[in-house]
Amino acid sequence: MYMQDIHKIWLATGENKVYLEPAMANRHGLIAGATGTGKTVTLKVIAESFSDMGVPVFVADIKGDLSGMCLPGAENKHIRRSIDTMGLGDFQYYSYPARFFDVYGKMGHPVRTTISEMGPELLSRLLGLNDTQSGILRIVFRIADEKGLLLLDLKDLRSMIQYVGDNAAEYKLVYGNIAPQSVGAIQRALLTLEDEGGDIFFGEPALDIADWIDWDAEGKGIMNILECQELFQHPLLYSTFLLWMLSELYELLPEAGDLEKPKLVFFFDEAHLLFKDAPKALLEKVEQVVRLIRSKGVSVWFISQNPADIPDSVLGQIGNRVQHALRAYTPKDQKDLRAAAQSFRVNPAFDTEEVLQALGTGEALVSVLDEKGVPTIVERANILPPHSSMSAVSETVLQTVINGSPLAEKYNRVEDRYSAYEEIAEMRQEEEAEAAEEARKAAKEKEKAAAKKSTTRKSTTTRKTSSRSRQTPLEKAVNTTVTTIGRELGKQIVRGLFGNIRR
Repeated sequence: MYMQDIHKIWLATGENKVYLEPAMANRHGLIAGATGTGKTVTLKVIAESFSDMGVPVFVADIKGDLSGMCLPGAENKHIRRSIDTMGLGDFQYYSYPARFFDVYGKMGHPVRTTISEMGPELLSRLLGLNDTQSGILRIVFRIADEKGLLLLDLKDLRSMIQYVGDNAAEYKLVYGNIAPQSVGAIQRALLTLEDEGGDIFFGEPALDIADWIDWDAEGKGIMNILECQELFQHPLLYSTFLLWMLSELYELLPEAGDLEKPKLVFFFDEAHLLFKDAPKALLEKVEQVVRLIRSKGVSVWFISQNPADIPDSVLGQIGNRVQHALRAYTPKDQKDLRAAAQSFRVNPAFDTEEVLQALGTGEALVSVLDEKGVPTIVERANILPPHSSMSAVSETVLQTVINGSPLAEKYNRVEDRYSAYEEIAEMRQEEEAEAAEEARKAAKEKEKAAAKKSTTRKSTTTRKTSSRSRQTPLEKAVNTTVTTIGRELGKQIVRGLFGNIRR
């Protein structure tokens, strides 16, 4: 770790040393550049520096090479050249405290959330629903919330959607038309999601993001590494999951104001997937969360091949930028190159646009916010080498770390509590039993009517009055059962910006 006594992070060196102000890190950051230009090294150096400062880190590992953070680095010719060039005579290799997570539960602690916690907004994006279908999904969540029906996994949601569809006429006057075609489309989308691993992702025990904010015995921030090699094969699930995590952090953390260093640093790799095909309403919410989460003490770093991958509304919230080489083979590439160059504060010593195409591997144009929050003049600099291993760890080492984690007992198991699926199933059984009883009574009354026609009108009136005053099976279930969600969340469920549950 290389920091001055004033606790600035030494990030790179060129004509001058480039330091990142920890107090300005929650103005967020961008690491961009073409494939093979050194983005991963930059990510590791920044993440390691924050961990050394006692700041926990979350990072999505798409290529699998970030797992090496749990082992000390090893010298090679590229690192030796950097050490010699930058005069790092006392450079040392060491490991970092790491915990691994995996949505599929193969290369890390299983990562799960519940349907209720995901909320209708992000779930609609995940399912690729149109506006009409999204509106019906919001109705389903509203009815479940009002009735205290707990939506934990996909079978809960399927049951709830079927129930609402079967009783559409009852809810039409309150919520509007619930078309069978739209209900069917949502159910088909759920089957597709299940095929992509949604049945694994949705369930309990749900991830408690507060577990990420932790330190080892020496005070280093924990490296929380999400294994994404398989998850990345399903881009919509990957991006929606990361958006959910960001919104959960926003809802979880209290206002913190300006801090000397962040509470948590969050790295989004392949950030363009967060915004691809996202509707305008969702983009506005992402922008709002990125802008407001700064006051919660969270630093968000976007990693992408080109700054143009990030919407201008979000890019405008980013104060710290590390730009590796860009290629300009097409007119669009040339336009993006000029835009990237113009985003920096000009350095009279060189032509920014020209240098952007000439940067070597490990070199970057760097501009960060100074202690007053003003962007520094752009510097052409070499990024420092990381202290941890650049190689992926073996499966044996990975499993040893996973099994030794204090979170293993908490997450390496599956729960299936009583929830909407079971409650609706019981309700249907009651309905069937009552229907059978009604049929038996009707047959008996018919027999009496045939024997005694004079009592037919009286008998019919009695049945109608009885039917009118009887509670429905769902009302009975809600009124007589103290559900789990009622105990945990109280009488009213409050949802946040993305429709996820506000704790």
